[in-house]
Amino acid sequence: MIAAALVVAGAPALAADPIVEQALSAGKVGEQWDGYLGFVSAPSGDLKAAVDAINIKRRAGYTQIAAARNVTVDQFAQTTACQTLRAVKPGQAYRLKDGGWQTRKGSESITPDYCG
Repeated sequence: MIAAALVVAGAPALAADPIVEQALSAGKVGEQWDGYLGFVSAPSGDLKAAVDAINIKRRAGYTQIAAARNVTVDQFAQTTACQTLRAVKPGQAYRLKDGGWQTRKGSESITPDYCG
């Protein structure tokens, strides 16, 4: 079930704009505990537009699946974040609910406690 959800909800992230991919690699953009991409530092207009477009697509996917599962959009988004945070590569930025931006160093676990 989660895999199917990621196909719908996570597909926009997998097919990200090259400007977003570059920003992820550079640590300017990162995955967040809430299931959306966020800005580590002030973005350019082009980067902001590209990230906003991905987040809008994610929200649409989360909304569709959450309705089918009778859960809130936020609940589903946070559950999906468990998978997106696991996919963060060393050197990329991420943010958990209880803190600021961090950089993944290696294979350490960076998922919230509720991910299991």
